[in-house]
Amino acid sequence: MLMNTTRLTLLIALTFSLACLPRTGAQAAAPPEDPAHQELRALRDGLLAAINRGDLAGIEPFLHTNCVVTWHNAEVSRGHAGVRAYFDRVMKGPNKLVDSFKCDITVDELTILYGGDTGVCWGGTDERFVLTGGKPLNIKGRWSATLVKENGRWLIASLHASTNLFDNVLLNLAERAAVLAGVACLATGLILGWRVGRRRKAGV
Repeated sequence: MLMNTTRLTLLIALTFSLACLPRTGAQAAAPPEDPAHQELRALRDGLLAAINRGDLAGIEPFLHTNCVVTWHNAEVSRGHAGVRAYFDRVMKGPNKLVDSFKCDITVDELTILYGGDTGVCWGGTDERFVLTGGKPLNIKGRWSATLVKENGRWLIASLHASTNLFDNVLLNLAERAAVLAGVACLATGLILGWRVGRRRKAGV
């Protein structure tokens, strides 16, 4: 009888211990996601849709009125007026640089939230330009942003875009252009030298 009682006690103790262990894998209950992340996804999707439509008026509602944007060329725009001036110069008018622009982004991880009204996020970009004159230009870049919640809405307070300095499409194009220019100069020099040589032989 004593043995059976001991076994029962051990069984109860083991069961209690197993029940108290933290669950892992599929059994672990995931912590509830902060509702802010769904709001931020809506901001991302709305902003991207406006960008890919080329709709500057549709972009501005996602930007804080005092936003700071650093572009790929290291130029900085401040506020809605600054962003609008940059777009107008680069994509409109007689001296525009870009005919059209499309962009897809990836997010490395969930936005880091601070105090419920500030967030920092970052990730990668796949940007597709058509330059003035029709030349396509594809860039893989990186981005980071600071977001603030104001009057119940998330807005972009700062945005920074960059590309790899050591693997840059524009640098590659410049290097190719330099090589082509060098080849053209070499060919021109050879042709001129050949013609001068012929004239000398002919006594001209």
